[in-house]
Amino acid sequence: MTKQRFVYLHGFASSPGSRKAAAFARRLGRHGIRLETPDLTGGDFRSTTISGQLDILGRTLDGDPAVLIGSSLGGYLAALYASRHPEVDRLVLLAPAFGLARRWEELLGPEAIEEWRRTGARRFFHYATGREEPLAYRFYEDARQWEGFPAVKQPVLVCHGLRDEVVPVEIAQEFTLRTPGAALRVFDSNHDLLGAIGPVWEAMEAFLGLGRSGHK
Repeated sequence: MTKQRFVYLHGFASSPGSRKAAAFARRLGRHGIRLETPDLTGGDFRSTTISGQLDILGRTLDGDPAVLIGSSLGGYLAALYASRHPEVDRLVLLAPAFGLARRWEELLGPEAIEEWRRTGARRFFHYATGREEPLAYRFYEDARQWEGFPAVKQPVLVCHGLRDEVVPVEIAQEFTLRTPGAALRVFDSNHDLLGAIGPVWEAMEAFLGLGRSGHK
């Protein structure tokens, strides 16, 4: 029997080396679990698309059963993938960026999106490189073809910050209402949830049935 894999999906303009990925890798390691952290951009942020990231995830898992832990955009990707792959056992979504294309339209506005289309690329701050990096307009075009709230049938734990300044907690509430197998935990934290990493881990540990490790 194929052993269940645990895979962390990083957020937008982030990387496998994020602080959350490292924190959860350490904690899962205490249970003898190796957390895989693929680079969802394939090393090419400029050409990143939702479709391309899902392809990378599909090649990584190769049909194996898995638990997916996704942060922000990675949470949205995890839900998209799980809705199409029943071999995914369960999901932990950290401030998931549902309704991606619609929210970008609201945040950027039509003029900025038209400039993005006209110039072919727009610069975004990249947390891994510490500077602004260009992202092709194709990212937005591709994002528009994907549903904002995937129909996930697996058990889901959603962890969200009450003071999230990037993805409002109402987005997580809407997904939870739409998804019978989803439970929402709200923490007194912002989007990165790092200020509540201990309580978030305790919720994850219980949801995943790992038992208390005695570590924080």
